[in-house]
This record gives sequence, structure tokens and C-alpha cells, in this order.
Amino acid sequence: MDIAGLTAFREVAVHGSITAAAKSLRYTQSAVSRQIAALEESLGMPLFDRGPRGVRLTDGGSMLLEHAEAVLDRLTTARRNLSALRGLNCGRLRIGAFATAEAVLVPRAMAAFRAEHPGVELSLSDGVSAAQVARLRAGELDVAVLNVHEGQSTDVSGLVLRHLLDDPILVALPPEHRLASRRAVRLAELADETWIAGSTAVEDTLIGACLRSGFRPRVHYVVPEWTAKQGLVAAGLGVTLLPGLGLGSVRPDVVVKRLRAEPTRTIYAATVEGTSGPPSVPPFLAHLAACATELRRDLSAMPR
Repeated sequence: MDIAGLTAFREVAVHGSITAAAKSLRYTQSAVSRQIAALEESLGMPLFDRGPRGVRLTDGGSMLLEHAEAVLDRLTTARRNLSALRGLNCGRLRIGAFATAEAVLVPRAMAAFRAEHPGVELSLSDGVSAAQVARLRAGELDVAVLNVHEGQSTDVSGLVLRHLLDDPILVALPPEHRLASRRAVRLAELADETWIAGSTAVEDTLIGACLRSGFRPRVHYVVPEWTAKQGLVAAGLGVTLLPGLGLGSVRPDVVVKRLRAEPTRTIYAATVEGTSGPPSVPPFLAHLAACATELRRDLSAMPR
């Protein structure tokens, strides 16, 4: 029992004539007759009684018609829904990102995407890059924005990474700090400072840049939230590093300086290799790339 045969059967039942059904379907009369004959043979019973003035459904035909209409209506609905999904008039897109990407980059891309495709439902999952990688692999996300820096232990194998921008790492100092009047400082000049970190695993944080500058920072305070880090810095309790993406949320009583031989972290948009994902992924990636280009211009305009 195939779809073409069911379609021909329904048309004959509706019109009460093989000739009229053939005209409606734009088939030849013989083609419709063959489809009905093949359907009757596969079911082992007649579906129509043939007469000089047309055809009438048998009891078996009447029973089949009810099911054929349900099947064909569901297929019509499925085709319509798939067309809407392909045309980005419906569906969903599950996005993951780390905190500072959610401050500017990802919201800009989401807003631009929603303006073009308001029918697509967007969701945003917050978390560190390692957690986003795990969610991608588990099929819980369609796309994630990740940060990767030298020495980081996050395994990104099996992912397709699309470069968005290189985010400069900056230093946040108390206003009265001895280096606060400098235009830029060397990371090594901060070797004896008290440091504020987001994790005890220094290697996997921005503070890991200190290790690559030849010293292990003396971390006295571990706080994951950027607002809490700023409070400690502003109170003169230590220094910390921050990403360029976080510049827009810096308190006025915290001094931010560029670092000479500026370290960076690389920002990527990631998807799982070998999976197609929803049709909304490619246009959203395009919006991410466009917003990243704008941010690169903003960061390059920062005084050096």
C-alpha cells in the first residue's frame, strides 16, 4: 500500500468516477485504474463496485477511506511543517555560551537572528566552555560559543570550530595601584601581587596566562562571579585578569589596563562534527560572525 495508490483511491472515492479522479490528479484514466487494481490486489478485496454511471465504495472501501484520509491528512501536515522548518518559520535553536560571551556577543547575534526569523524559538544555556562541550556531545545544544586559551585542558575533539575573534586578556587593578597610571603593563610586573581567580584550577582560567609569563600567581581569593571579583579589586584586595568582552561591565572604581605582549583567548562557535543540526544553525552562525567582526573593531579601538 503506497501513498500514490491511497491518493488515487481517495480521489476516486470523492469523485465517484475513475475518469474524474484522473482529471483531478492529471493522470491518465488507465494509470488510475491500474493503481486501484494494484491496491485491491494487495488488500485481497474489491474497494469499488463498478457500474455504468461510475463507481461506489464497497464496505471494505468505506473502511479504508476513513484510514486513507487520516494518513494523507497527516502527511499533508507533515509536509507543511517540514516546509515551515526549512523556511525558518518554526523550530528551535539551542545555544550555549560562557558568561562574558553572553554579555555582548551572543545577545547581539540572537537579536539579529530573531529579527529575521521570529518563528524560531531560541534558548540559551549558560556555563563554562567545558560544560558547553559536554552538552554539545550529549545532543542538548545545537551550537555553542567557546573560549579556548593556551594551556587549557578542554577537549574539543569531534567538534567543528569556527573562529569568531581573538579576545584580548586585560588586567583589572585598584584605582590606587602603583601601575594604575600606566597605559599598559607587563604581566611579569604583577608577579608579587595578590590575585583573585575564578577557580582553584589556575591553568583553566584566564589567570593561567601568568604561568606562561613565568610565574605562578598567589591566589588568595577564589570567586566565580565577575561582579564579586570587581568588588575585591575595587577594595584593593588584589588584582585579576578579565577578557576584552567584559569591558562593558567594568565598574568605574576599577582600572583596566592592556598587557604588553598581549595574551588572548580564542573565541569559537562550535557544532558537533558529522551532524547536520536544525536549518537555523547556518544563519545563526552567520550572525555570530558578523557580530564578532563588529566587536573586533570595538576592541581594536581601545587605547594601547
